[in-house]
Amino acid sequence: MWSPGQCGMGRDCMTDRDHALNMVKLARRDLKALHGMLDSDVFAEEIFGFHAQQTVEKALKALIASRGTEYPLTHNLVALFQLLQDHGDSLTEYRVLADLSVFAVRFRYEGGSMDQAVLDRKETIADIERLLCYVQNCLQP
Repeated sequence: MWSPGQCGMGRDCMTDRDHALNMVKLARRDLKALHGMLDSDVFAEEIFGFHAQQTVEKALKALIASRGTEYPLTHNLVALFQLLQDHGDSLTEYRVLADLSVFAVRFRYEGGSMDQAVLDRKETIADIERLLCYVQNCLQP
C-alpha cells in the first residue's frame, strides 16, 4: 500500500502531488505504447488489454495520491474506482474502463490467450486519454 508522504528505498519523501505527477508520467508512457499496439495481428488482445489496464491503474492511483489518500497495491480497477467514489470522485463517465481489470488477471495468472478481439482499441485509447486529461486537470496547482 502506498501512503501519503511515504519514504523508502533510499529516496527522499515525495509530496502527494509529486507522487501523483510521477504516476501520470508513467501512465502517459504506457499510453504512448498503446498507440503503437493498434495492429491486432502484431499485438495480441491480452497484451494490449494488459497495457491498457496498467495505464488506467496508474492514472487512478495518481488521482488517489493527489487527494492525500492511501491506495492499495491492487490491479483491480473496480476497487480503485470505488475508493475514489468513497472520497467524492464518482468518475462515472470513465467507469467503463474498470472492465480492463480482467486483463491484469488473465495476463498474469492464466497465461491463456483470448480467441476473439473484445476491445475497440481506438475507443479504449480515447477513453484512457480522456481519463488522463481529467487526472492532469485535477493536478493543476
